[in-house]
Amino acid sequence: MTKKMMTVFVVVAFTCSAILMLGSCAKRQVGMEQAVTPSDSSPDRTMTQKKESGMTGGKETSGMSDAGKQVNAKLESEIKAFEAENIYFDFDRAELKPEARTILTKKAEWLRANPGFSVRIEGNCDERGTNEYNLALGERRADAAWKFLNALGISGGRMVTVSYGEEKPAAQGHNESAWSKNRRDEFKLIR
Repeated sequence: MTKKMMTVFVVVAFTCSAILMLGSCAKRQVGMEQAVTPSDSSPDRTMTQKKESGMTGGKETSGMSDAGKQVNAKLESEIKAFEAENIYFDFDRAELKPEARTILTKKAEWLRANPGFSVRIEGNCDERGTNEYNLALGERRADAAWKFLNALGISGGRMVTVSYGEEKPAAQGHNESAWSKNRRDEFKLIR
């Protein structure tokens, strides 16, 4: 009996360690200067400097034609809309709801039409549960979106997942209203 418990403990410890290592590695896979918009509230100095000097993506915008500026503005509007639409999960679940499948289908269509972009899928949880459990649940949520997008034809090489667990709440509070907003996947485009 004791030997069985020790084996279970070792397996659980190894699994938690692997999840934590994978989660921290996934966070390092994408540099903030690669992201279209920063995922945190601190400004990205590189992007800010480029915008202030009229440079975006290595191209100067001050000499751009009106048509070129309109296309650029349209693309920036599409990027904001893409990133603003999250998918949400039920408590302690990683299964995609029908409305999440609809949103992901739209995202897949956009990604197919814009092959120069990749996406970082960020899994999040509410504050209930241990840090380790929430990191694992956030990863399962991000993986569910990854698998669905991949089944719709988006190459695995264009997607990366990361779990933030409960680290990045969208809403503060200790009630269902806040928790339901925190059980989500966010999507950040990468050029």
